[in-house]
Amino acid sequence: MRVVVIGGTGHVGTYLVPRLVEAGHEVICISRGRREPYQPHGAWSRAQRVVVDRVEAEAAGEFGRRVAELVPDVVIDMVCFTLDSARHLVEALRGKVRHFLHTGTIWVHGPTAEAQTTEQQPRRPFGEYGIRKAAIEDYLLGQARRSGFPVTIVHPGHIVGPGWAPVNPAGNFNVEVFAKLARGEEVALPNLGLETVHHVHADDVAQVFVKAMANWSSSVGESFHAVSPAALTLRGYAESVAGWFGKEAKLRFLPWEEWKATASREDADATWDHIAHSPNCSIEKARRLLGYQPRYRSLEAVREALSWLIEAGRVSI
Repeated sequence: MRVVVIGGTGHVGTYLVPRLVEAGHEVICISRGRREPYQPHGAWSRAQRVVVDRVEAEAAGEFGRRVAELVPDVVIDMVCFTLDSARHLVEALRGKVRHFLHTGTIWVHGPTAEAQTTEQQPRRPFGEYGIRKAAIEDYLLGQARRSGFPVTIVHPGHIVGPGWAPVNPAGNFNVEVFAKLARGEEVALPNLGLETVHHVHADDVAQVFVKAMANWSSSVGESFHAVSPAALTLRGYAESVAGWFGKEAKLRFLPWEEWKATASREDADATWDHIAHSPNCSIEKARRLLGYQPRYRSLEAVREALSWLIEAGRVSI
């Protein structure tokens, strides 16, 4: 099929575009610049690259038309963040595509109420990002059910892969947390370290998209979690990372307000966002309907990313 991937040079696109090319699809990657994917792959030489600034094109009312003019069978939207943006693209593609796949987020659920969270559980999103993405999902699934628009939604967890820093055991992106654990130094965690984070390797997210395409009749009108088989507690995560370097984790637990005072504003905000959600999502639906089989557990995905950070000199142990 002829597949257009919007935002295809990002974390997931780095793995998705090669998967699609190797499966025999004709792939057109739309991005706002010529940045290279996070990992090189020979398949990129067989993918067409189209440069479009989505924000500017949408403001001019042209983005959807430009996508439709590429005559795709399938459109995969990796970078839609507003309801207006989703509506614009749907109206341009209605009746013109066989399958439309949208990238959501597990943040649509809000705080975990019953672990493991399924796609069908009631939603209580909070924060601008989660609320916006939940509204987009409601709109897209409504279009599927009312007018037959062929949409599938994929909700990734905390995406991990070589080339960027994963969510760390303190629930933020400060790589010094990894360095301290590797050196056997003390690390402070909020509360009792029992909140959860739920990672996923970028290639496993790509796998869900490809399997959703291959299982069209089971995936259209549905949403699926793309996460590892199990979430991690902050404490268990920290202990595992220290163990990789032959160290015993030296952990100190502080009430939230005390812990917050030890971190920068940026790190504290990121940690609060993660622990307030404490995601723990089920992949049973994706396994049953799509045949999703993650290649990576959370710790395996993080270890690969951390190895890259060390080799790149971004984490000093």
